[in-house]
Amino acid sequence: MPDDTIHESKRSRTRQGLATYLRRIARALGRGEPVPVDEAGTVTVDAAATGDVEVELERDDETVHLEVEMEWPDEEAAVDADATASKATFELYADSADQYRWRLRHDNGNIIADGGEGYADKRDARSGIESVQRNAPGAHVVDVSRDEEAPDEGGSDAVFELFRDKADKYRWRLRHDNGNVIADGGQGYASKQKAKQGLRSVKSNAPGAAVEEPGDAEGSEE
Repeated sequence: MPDDTIHESKRSRTRQGLATYLRRIARALGRGEPVPVDEAGTVTVDAAATGDVEVELERDDETVHLEVEMEWPDEEAAVDADATASKATFELYADSADQYRWRLRHDNGNIIADGGEGYADKRDARSGIESVQRNAPGAHVVDVSRDEEAPDEGGSDAVFELFRDKADKYRWRLRHDNGNVIADGGQGYASKQKAKQGLRSVKSNAPGAAVEEPGDAEGSEE
């Protein structure tokens, strides 16, 4: 039977970005969950309990290739090429001060995250969106009101911080390792559980969310 290519993609990543992507795969394997093949998680494979792994390192035309190939019997690995995509959209817009801002709006109309600041350059706003897409899925969650700290292993370059505001409401913010807050929920919650539900929605929906700007003909990023 000839090979049937279900998905193929190629992109440049930083070392940390590559590590984050591989951790997503490792976490899904460890939990027995469908493994995300693409960045948005719209293609997944539910791996068998046991499989073969082939690792190959070679040099060709001044390029070093490290290839890791995993194989499972077809009848034991369920492939979903139409997995649930993101249920949210990044809206990139200019505010009244001509600063570029973004917000992540769920299909139900609720804004589930925003950048919290304006940017003079649209490219910087897009970079902010990309940082959230890259870091939110693997970010650890810590309760700063209880002096919790993120584990040294795993995670991404950012951490979700849960905290209580002056009105005794629970909130979350996504803080990068450089100290910058790259996203927040924009609202307070009556309970910590509700705040966690809000950030989990960002974790699952941010990676594959399209980016829209006012006047977009197709309503999505190019």
